Amino acid sequence: MAVHTDNSILISAPMDLVWDRTNDVESWPSLFSEYASAEVLERQGDVIRFRLTMHPDHNGMVWSWVSQRTLDPVTRTTRSYRVETGPFKYMNLFWEYLQTKEGVLLRWVQDFEMKANAPLGDGDMAERVNGNSVVQLERIKKIIETDAAAG
Repeated sequence: MAVHTDNSILISAPMDLVWDRTNDVESWPSLFSEYASAEVLERQGDVIRFRLTMHPDHNGMVWSWVSQRTLDPVTRTTRSYRVETGPFKYMNLFWEYLQTKEGVLLRWVQDFEMKANAPLGDGDMAERVNGNSVVQLERIKKIIETDAAAG
């Protein structure tokens, strides 16, 4: 069963700041609370291939994978997918940045399906993705709005 999640947050900051900060993959460990490291493996124009490594989970397991991200600065969207899928059959991500009067609406859409032998099923992973997206988006909002206020 394919899973579709859609989460968003309004960030009161200039578009360029939101775009630049959230697409600086090397800085993701300071932007996201879940990543211990982010290593860019290859960069060709607006395409970035990178390895993310998470902090150990409650069982001490460290998850790591390679993803590829394509930025479209004209439409202010990104498309990513996991190259190393791990427990997922596939994982595709779409980020959209929409300018509003109040700031930038940052939207994350994730489509995935879990492998049959994965530690979590589709429903449980959807709950985890949705819950964590809220936490990470709130964190990103706070960091970027603080940066914007500091100039």
